[in-house]
Amino acid sequence: MLARTPLEAISQFHDEMVTIRRDLHTHPELGFQEFRTAGLVAGSLEALGLEVYRGIGKTGVVGVLRGLRSDSERMIGLRADMDALPMQEIGSGEHRSRNPGVMHGCGHDGHTTILLAAARYLVASPQFNGSVAFIFQPAEEGLGGAQAMIDDGLFERFPCDAVYALHNWPGLAPSYIGLNSGPMMAAADRFEIQVKGKGGHGAHPYQAIDPILVCAQIITALQSIVSRNVNPMDSAVVSVGSVQAGQFGAMSVIPEMATIVGTVRTFRPSVQHMIEDRMRSLVTSIAQGFGASAQLRYEKLFPATINTPHEADIVARAAKRVVGDERVVRDLVPSMGSEDFSFMLQHKPGAYFRLGQGGEPGSCQLHNPSYDFNDAVIPTGAAVFVEIVRQSLPL
Repeated sequence: MLARTPLEAISQFHDEMVTIRRDLHTHPELGFQEFRTAGLVAGSLEALGLEVYRGIGKTGVVGVLRGLRSDSERMIGLRADMDALPMQEIGSGEHRSRNPGVMHGCGHDGHTTILLAAARYLVASPQFNGSVAFIFQPAEEGLGGAQAMIDDGLFERFPCDAVYALHNWPGLAPSYIGLNSGPMMAAADRFEIQVKGKGGHGAHPYQAIDPILVCAQIITALQSIVSRNVNPMDSAVVSVGSVQAGQFGAMSVIPEMATIVGTVRTFRPSVQHMIEDRMRSLVTSIAQGFGASAQLRYEKLFPATINTPHEADIVARAAKRVVGDERVVRDLVPSMGSEDFSFMLQHKPGAYFRLGQGGEPGSCQLHNPSYDFNDAVIPTGAAVFVEIVRQSLPL
């Protein structure tokens, strides 16, 4: 009888992993509050016999497994995010969220389960030379949990030679794998522009300096940055998400202050820096031209998520072994969204890849209140992680 492949073996305990995934979905927790989730993860890893380390980056968990041989002294990291989103679920399934205003709207419950499934298989079949660090990260959704783990000594305590992570992707058919050997996700920056004018009566605007008018001119000018300053071969986005001024209903009052808030998305640091410089020049000069003043606050929140070619090739070869070459998309179009796994990739080589989950009931877009993870793809994701270990740490 032929030995089962990792995909076949993991499928044997698929139902148990679905139970875990749905339990996590039922009890979602926000970033740095994943106490129940971290406890479930740590307990599962301890039951498998792994070395388990808790409280890394506040609520992060790391489990370490050594292979049949460890004379290579190499270690790779496999990362899953654990946190949920501050949004109200509108699903009607039995495993819908029981925590009001909190839901797993991005599939991190599925990612956590996939990594637990990979750990379970590798414990039973540790056919590799070296060590694996199973990294369960808190607070991916905008709070910088990856950086918190790094600041807490993640890579000093677990000296990974490379790190890998996956994310489910409704835009790909189930069990397809998508990646490329360069940018996968954009850098995410936040900007806030405060415009100060001179308040007055709406019937006598000549006696005031209208900050709303100044904001309108700034917003229009901001849209020229990408179209007139960014090389067409590069990608960038400048979006205004909020404009706040005055009091609603005060139709005849020109306010003194107005605020613009938005985001910038880029892949290349040179483009990122250029956009910030152009914004500062435009904001200052436009405000001065109208007799107002303006201040720009620019925050670099997340760097771009950029795969290193060698590690991306390892993922592609691992995925080919699991799903076949025809289901591996090697030139996946990068997303202008952001991902804080990028912080880990600033310290270590590695790759971030997409696990297709689309085309099934409940596979609506991420961050949607009706979203639910497609449990059918759990074995595929786990098997790809297993093959990454075997490709990276051959006996």
